Parts: sequence; structure tokens; C-alpha cells
Amino acid sequence: MIQLLKIEWLKLKNYTAFKVLLLFFTLGIFISNYVVYLVQKNITAEPGAEMLVGSFNPYSFTSTWQTTSYATGCLLILPAMIMLIIVTNEYTFKTNRQNIIDGWSRKEFISVKLVLAILIALFTTLLVLITAYSFGLASGTPFSSNSFSHVGYFLLKAITYNIFAVLIAVLVKKTGFAIGLFFIYLTAENFLSQFLDIASNKFKASSGHDLGSVGDYLPLNAADGLLTFPDNPLKSIAANTLPTNYTWLVLGLAVGYVILFMLWSRYKYSKADL
Repeated sequence: MIQLLKIEWLKLKNYTAFKVLLLFFTLGIFISNYVVYLVQKNITAEPGAEMLVGSFNPYSFTSTWQTTSYATGCLLILPAMIMLIIVTNEYTFKTNRQNIIDGWSRKEFISVKLVLAILIALFTTLLVLITAYSFGLASGTPFSSNSFSHVGYFLLKAITYNIFAVLIAVLVKKTGFAIGLFFIYLTAENFLSQFLDIASNKFKASSGHDLGSVGDYLPLNAADGLLTFPDNPLKSIAANTLPTNYTWLVLGLAVGYVILFMLWSRYKYSKADL
């Protein structure tokens, strides 16, 4: 596997799209979190705001891991785009076929793509760790690992998006179609998630039975639902009227979807016409 990854790196190291998207993601982490910081700062500067938010600081060390993971989650489309382009380019330039001719098995080929997707997810998580720690230091608060579990949730979301991108690429093969399908599905699932959340909220109000945030049970939204903004007075007020977040259930579903995407990708590539 190490040798296969070295070959993958030779393909990527001079690839402009890979460098540009990774650069955008890296810059985006800082920018998105700095925007959240400025918004919070402006809110607390308003007269009477302290009565609503108290002394809440989203980038104190007790909250920075959760806030940074949450604020950066929306940028994970960029690493997923990298995976989409990497895999579909193999079909476009027939390099996957050449790799098979050179002695790779189909299992090796798809496995190295899945491992690459996980490695990119680990790299993006490392960037989140560095950013969260930097903002925590800047806050001047004592170090704390409170809410550090959300970094793990971020990693799970990154893996989910990247592996799903591999699956879409294997199913569609064409770069433009794969990117289009990815965004269409993402948009459709978000709309469906909102609809299901509203329906579950109404069901809770009318029957008293709490099904949780049903929208978070969908494939990509399962990983999304694990990343939440830190608890604060305003959030606590709204939470009283919303369905319960069953973290254990959503976590189990998210892990299950990742395994499903991996198995589906491996099966499809092993049977597909190259």
C-alpha cells in the first residue's frame, strides 16, 4: 500500500487543481473562523447583549475545538471535490486501465483511492486542530480539552464526504457529471433534511413523541448533524422547542454510511467496465 500511495503522490504533486483547492481550503479555515469571531465580537458589543449571551466566548479553550470544527465543516466540499477530480481523471485519461495492465488488481486500485480519501481527511483535521489551538491561545483562556470530541466528529464528516465523492466518481466516471451530481444530491438532501426536521418537530408538538432530528438520519446529514455550535444562552432557549439530538444514534448511522460507501465503491469498481 505504501508503494501505491507513493505512485498516487507522483500523480498529485504537480497537479494544479489539487494545489489550488487545498490552498483555498487552508485559507478558508482561518477566514471562516475569523468571521465567526468578528460576528460574536460585534454581538457582545451591542448594549444589553450580555444579558442574552453572558460571558460566552466561542473561542475560549472550552469551546474552540467545537466552534472551529463546526465553522469549518461547510468547507469540506473542497476536499471532496479533490477526490472527485482525482478519481474521474483516472477514467478520462485511461490511467486506471493502464495501472491494471501494469499489474495492479482492481482491489488495489480502488483501495488506494479510499485510503487517499482518508489521508486527506486526516490532513484537513490536522489543519482544524492547529486553527482551533491558535484561536484558543489568542483568547487568553486556560487550556482545556473540553468538547475535543467534536474534532473527531469533524474527521468523521471529512471521511464521509471524501468517500462519498469516491463513490460518485466510480458510479459516474465523467468529471463534470460527477461534480454536478454531487452538488445536486447535496442540495436535495439538505432540502429533504429541513423538511424532515420540521415534520419531526410538528410530530413532537402534537403527539409528545420525540423522534429526534430525523433530517440527521440521512447519509451526509448524519455526519453534519454531529457538528453543532457550542451551547450558549440563546441556543438553550431555542433547544426547548426542538427535537432531541440523539448523538449516539446519529454517530452510529454516520459510521454505517461510511462503511456502506466504501463497500459499494469497491463492489462497483470490481464489476464495472474500465
